[in-house]
Amino acid sequence: MTKQQNFTEKTVRRIKSGGESLVEQDALAVEEPLEIRLGFNESGKAKHKSVSITMRTPGDDFELAAGFLFTEGIIKSADQINKIKHCGIPAKDGGFNNTVRVDLRSDVAIDFKRLERHFYTSSSCGVCGKTSIEALQTGVCSLAEHSSPVFASETIHRLPEILRSFQNVFDRTGGLHAAALFNTAGEMESLREDVGRHNAVDKLIGTQFLASKTPVSDKLLLVSGRASFELVQKALMAGIPILAAVGAPSSLAVELAGEYGMTLLGFVRDNRFNIYCGAERIEGQKTVKKGESVKFEKA
Repeated sequence: MTKQQNFTEKTVRRIKSGGESLVEQDALAVEEPLEIRLGFNESGKAKHKSVSITMRTPGDDFELAAGFLFTEGIIKSADQINKIKHCGIPAKDGGFNNTVRVDLRSDVAIDFKRLERHFYTSSSCGVCGKTSIEALQTGVCSLAEHSSPVFASETIHRLPEILRSFQNVFDRTGGLHAAALFNTAGEMESLREDVGRHNAVDKLIGTQFLASKTPVSDKLLLVSGRASFELVQKALMAGIPILAAVGAPSSLAVELAGEYGMTLLGFVRDNRFNIYCGAERIEGQKTVKKGESVKFEKA
């Protein structure tokens, strides 16, 4: 499977009102498991260990693996990586297989307590089996500057349409989440798609991480779905100061973002959005007059 083959065609029968049916081809987003393995040195011996299995859309597998290890706090910089490669039994079609190994330099020490947290990741729920919220927060640092960067409200209103215009695979399948980085001018600088929200973010952050562009302190991260606790945690690990979601945030997402000085926006669509914390990074807000109420979107 090549990087571009992230959808497949299947024959479906479409049923319309009145009983009319039509047999035709439908495009489906590809979902396959990816095992992420970590190669490291222990007491002078080379070892490798399975760290995670995630259901993902094939493509950008190296970025996904690197982004995952970084946002989980297992590695801290790209120069700790010696090599990333696909391994195991080759795919029958001659393309990628579903195992990636990240080999670290021999002098890199591993936090084995983190490696002891074996978990299975599904495309729908994200990382499961976390031992505690405290474990998730380990390694997350407060953002250095609470007043930077500043995005204009009118700029933020335009972002969902820009994101949507670049979602080519979504246009064909309707089944992929997207994550994108924008600068203060409202220009999209990077985009990744995946069946899993968390995978799309890991691919995006992994791209920045491998290019030694973290922390990403001057950008806004827009996600096509809702804002979960996990997505806020991943954004904080990458030093991203603003997380905007087309959907709703969870209560824990708001709590974590507020605790670490992040700006969190929800329901960014149809020329409106809610600011849940970090309003100082958003300009162009109009003060509500005394006696008036602010209406918030409901999930």
